[in-house]
Amino acid sequence: MIPPWNTSSVLPPVRPGHPGSSRAVRSPYAVSLSQVVERFASSPERIAILHGLLAYREALGQRGIGEGFQWLDGSFMENKEALESAPPNDVDVVTFFPVPKGETQETLLPRIVDLFDITRTKAQYHVDAYPCILDGSMKCANVKDVSYWYSMWSHRRNGLWKGFLEVRLSQTEDLAATDLLRQIEQEGDFR
Repeated sequence: MIPPWNTSSVLPPVRPGHPGSSRAVRSPYAVSLSQVVERFASSPERIAILHGLLAYREALGQRGIGEGFQWLDGSFMENKEALESAPPNDVDVVTFFPVPKGETQETLLPRIVDLFDITRTKAQYHVDAYPCILDGSMKCANVKDVSYWYSMWSHRRNGLWKGFLEVRLSQTEDLAATDLLRQIEQEGDFR
């Protein structure tokens, strides 16, 4: 479950009422993509960003990136409408993925480099996209990269602690989230 925004209009870095150190109560919160849609499909602008995120994930899958997970953050994960009186423009995404079997970084990177070109992904998908390649056992290949993203995303620019989300790459989850988003959009049932 995605915790509600706190009084500072951000996701809390630790689930309220759970001061423990368990991974389940700390950011990044592992959730399904349908939970992300259900929670954040609250305006036409946010729905457009979610459509872009789903299209981006589809493009990754078409290029062989179907295993791994993503961290979702940025103003999309905040109540930007309350904080800045404006909707978010995009969602920030780090995709953690192993090199697919039968490939090397050298064969893969030329095929996916455009999916991590921030200018292109923002324009086409409303996604501010970054890669983090994992080793074959789905363990972090570079602890410094993970530490960098965690330290960047666990605070707002003003130093306020905040939380963010983790969703796994999964075609099944993507299909369910797409169906849910279409339903919300058709019903005009913004959450």
